[in-house]
Amino acid sequence: MRIIPAIDLIDGKCVRLEKGDYARKKNYHDDPLEVAKSFADHGLGYLHLVDLDGARKGQVVNWKVLESISTQTNLTVDFGGGVKSHEDLRIVFESGATQVNIGSLAVKNPKLFTEWVSTHGGEKIILSADVRNRQIAVAGWQEQTTLPIADFVGDYLGKGIQTAVVTDIAQDGMLQGPSFDLYRYLLEEHPELKLVASGGITTLMDLDQLHRLGLDGAIIGKAIYEGRISLKELEQWALNSGQ
Repeated sequence: MRIIPAIDLIDGKCVRLEKGDYARKKNYHDDPLEVAKSFADHGLGYLHLVDLDGARKGQVVNWKVLESISTQTNLTVDFGGGVKSHEDLRIVFESGATQVNIGSLAVKNPKLFTEWVSTHGGEKIILSADVRNRQIAVAGWQEQTTLPIADFVGDYLGKGIQTAVVTDIAQDGMLQGPSFDLYRYLLEEHPELKLVASGGITTLMDLDQLHRLGLDGAIIGKAIYEGRISLKELEQWALNSGQ
């Protein structure tokens, strides 16, 4: 299971939100490149970079941060937030993203999303599914739909996606543990899915349990910034698990 530290960006700075609420924002660091370098220094090979400004605006905003991290570290970066057009996608790939997370667009413009999966491949386009009560939420978690998560994922598996990052909004930023039942349910429904957990991961025991469930990756944000899990511990966990 891949360990994937997260950097969420507002105004080019590292922040975290609680339950996706922009009014409940906490700033952690002014220099995301420095944070990314600290991840790389501890042997963590992946980064989940989220443009929260872009998610709210509906177009990519913080692409220069992506470019600086991609050119000055060896991290494999997946990027999300505000990718709504061919131009956004071009900018993100040219700025160094290895993979791009697409969420709202996959709900609102499935034809374009499916075209991107077909053109770029299911290994480069990640389905990003933000969930509240097992139903999809979009637009930076500000709009709720009635679309069931299992149906949403299953439909796109049939169209070529391989990986989905699934975030339970109720758990995100709360440091109360991830949604084990949700992830177990999704893997039972879609065992071929490369499932990445996001939201609520707080302890190494959480990682152990996600690993046992068979997840492909685990995104960790606030637990790092609040000192619940140290980078040294993550480095050792990754080594022990054979990452």
